[in-house]
Amino acid sequence: MSATETIHIDGAWRAAMSGAQREVLDPADATILALVAESDAADADAAISAARRAFDSGPWPRTPVGERAALLRRVADLLQRDREAIALTESRDTGKTLAEGRVDVDDVTAAFRYFADLVMIESGGRVVDAGSPEVHSVVVYEPVGVCALITPWNYPLLQASWKVAPALAAGNTFVIKPSEITPLSTVHLMRLLAEAGLPAGVANLVTGAGDPVGARLSEHPDVDLVSFTGGLASGAKVAQAAAPTVKKVALELGGKNPNVVFADACATEEGFDTAVDQALNAAFIHSGQVCSAGARLIIEESVRDRFVSELARRAERIRLGRGTEDGVECGPLVSQQQWDKTQAYVASALAEGAALRCGGGQPEPAANRPATGYFFAPTVLDQCHREMRVVREETFGPILTVESFRTEDEAVALANDTEYGLAGAVWSSDAGRARRVAGLLRHGTVWINDYHPYLPQAEWGGFGKSGVGRELGPSGLAEYREAKHIYQNLSPQPVRWFAG
Repeated sequence: MSATETIHIDGAWRAAMSGAQREVLDPADATILALVAESDAADADAAISAARRAFDSGPWPRTPVGERAALLRRVADLLQRDREAIALTESRDTGKTLAEGRVDVDDVTAAFRYFADLVMIESGGRVVDAGSPEVHSVVVYEPVGVCALITPWNYPLLQASWKVAPALAAGNTFVIKPSEITPLSTVHLMRLLAEAGLPAGVANLVTGAGDPVGARLSEHPDVDLVSFTGGLASGAKVAQAAAPTVKKVALELGGKNPNVVFADACATEEGFDTAVDQALNAAFIHSGQVCSAGARLIIEESVRDRFVSELARRAERIRLGRGTEDGVECGPLVSQQQWDKTQAYVASALAEGAALRCGGGQPEPAANRPATGYFFAPTVLDQCHREMRVVREETFGPILTVESFRTEDEAVALANDTEYGLAGAVWSSDAGRARRVAGLLRHGTVWINDYHPYLPQAEWGGFGKSGVGRELGPSGLAEYREAKHIYQNLSPQPVRWFAG
């Protein structure tokens, strides 16, 4: 397969119909990493047609659930076989560290295995008591149909797995469009699906831009469901495009996530060290390019000065560099566009009165860091308030803002003062307070004395403008199924409703 044959339709690799190509850049030095096919609406139409045929007349939707689960497990085994190669691809494509890439592959593997197990448990339907021995009533679950899966650039393979695994487990066919910035690991996944024995046409891939490819997938009348992970503005466009055909829509649109730290969590040196360490983890892993990043530190006033000083001191020591090199803790931002956006947020925050405690732009030159890479120094902005753009909007970069509170009620009000509601955390040594505050936060995931872990068996998604629907857990499988009620009268008799 040549470098430009990255479109996969009906079991065959091909170039774009137009012959167009796109350069994929290495964010560590801005050099060309790969050439990929640049799809347009015609390629999307061809992929949808293949998925439609495979669903309407192909074997996959009618394959016994045990065989579908077995294929997902084979994919999981292949992912582990290729773990190092995929992790390297993910690191070079996104800029994240190789260690993070390995974790991603392990999490993708876990997702495939989880949905393989879950669909076996939930494949039998549900008997409904109709109140009569003459009636047999059951609710069964069937695949939705053709699914359009649109994934983001920050966790391309992980987000693909959250959609592909439940879609296949439920018996659907699909067309997947990865971000045009980071498509390479999704290409690898498509190879593994074919190697595992997935019938031609069930899984189709188009590499290209959101406009026109994502737009066409969202609006096409032969698509039954569109699942999108990405930014709020793009998600709104997906929903608008899907509305005329009234297809199912699932959207995960990011967050502006609070990390609430009470003073009692810092009462001991161990507690203080842990809370500071986790605040760094919350904000700066993958250079802050995480939908659930704890970008808003909301700290109790009495410990604010000490906490922020130590936080800034450690943030300055984060080792930046090419993600594939030993000892590197943070890689670059994914693109020049993302770098410019991050710089603009810092500038607006300073203009609105924030105090820069560290970072704020290009890091100091280093021998192991290419000068042409999209590196941005981890940034801590103190003295922030809720009216600032940098506090209200999702920055998706290595920026941590600091707000403070005096009372528990004030902490909750600050944490909930956002249009988003994806994730948040509460730090307290008082278990009652921690659970009480967690219960009041309007966010889809709330961590207590931790940040960032997730479980494939627990739902993921948000409140408010963080989106609609859920991924992972039983609800993640339900997104890709339709419930059908079958009511069987075992002893039919005339109704005599009409005299006739």
